[in-house]
Amino acid sequence: MITPALPLPHERSASADESITAWALAARGGDPEAVDHFVRALHRDVIRYVAHLCADPQAVDDLAQDTFLRALGSLHRFEGRSSARAWLLAIARRAVADSIRYTAVRPRPADLPDWEPAAELAQPRGLPGFDDGVALLELLAGLPDERREAFVLTQLLGLPYAEAAALSDCPVGTIRSRVARARATLIALLAEAEEREPALAAA
Repeated sequence: MITPALPLPHERSASADESITAWALAARGGDPEAVDHFVRALHRDVIRYVAHLCADPQAVDDLAQDTFLRALGSLHRFEGRSSARAWLLAIARRAVADSIRYTAVRPRPADLPDWEPAAELAQPRGLPGFDDGVALLELLAGLPDERREAFVLTQLLGLPYAEAAALSDCPVGTIRSRVARARATLIALLAEAEEREPALAAA
């Protein structure tokens, strides 16, 4: 059953972001343990962000890897003026944009002619919350790009509005407006889906 409740931002304290930023600064100095902590702490956020920006689900892992390779190669320029998380997501955004530009010039054929059915068959079933999660992802995919990005950054990844605005290169008020509109659209779509469920079950 689809519930109309929208996910809350990850509970992420300021001290957690400070720790991640400290690891990034230590990694810049060549501390391998700090590099490991930095990558592990932000890997899930990068995967989720890239997945929502990228139109090709098969490219998500490669784009996440590219993001971390770019970040680790640029750590010597990271000075900690923003959180390491916001800095890394900005790199992820550029990696996706570069990939889209490259694909537009040189479309990459799928390895399998029937990759969509194969991907559907490979999806897990019967996991708690799985159907709800898939439904939400499908609804998010239907949002305009700018609203979807604002929603993902603030509501799914828990980025502060100011950092999301800096990452998206727009005023904080614009981010707030995009998130509000995205939430209103998602709530309306979820409510519609709830209303359709009994009719579908009866049919």
